[in-house]
Amino acid sequence: MAKTEKNKYSDKELQEFKKIILAKLEKAREDLKILTEAYVNNGENDINDTSPTFKVLEEGYQVMSKEENARLAARQQKFIASLEGALIRIENKTYGVCRETGKLIAKERLRLVPHATLSIDAKLQQNKPKSAFQKNTEE
Repeated sequence: MAKTEKNKYSDKELQEFKKIILAKLEKAREDLKILTEAYVNNGENDINDTSPTFKVLEEGYQVMSKEENARLAARQQKFIASLEGALIRIENKTYGVCRETGKLIAKERLRLVPHATLSIDAKLQQNKPKSAFQKNTEE
């Protein structure tokens, strides 16, 4: 008897993934709050904005650090949006289905990267450099 391939995860499996996603989402939001506070400086009540500018290198470092925190915060916001998208896919019961192949993404992958929308095979294919022939036929 041939084994039929599943095309979606069961409600029980989806609830397992939902728990993982909600935990990651809570942590990601906490991290975003810390990053945002770090580059906005809401908590500072000192004289940094009125002190003489004789510490040029230190100030340069602070500006670079704020810029880096802003970049990290933007990346964190994108991660949060991806996790929220995964929750929507769970509600729609389309979670865990590869958007390229239509096959189920391995549970192990989803446990590690719960916002994944591509199977390992599709991801590898996407990252594979195109041959000159493929490039010419696409144009």
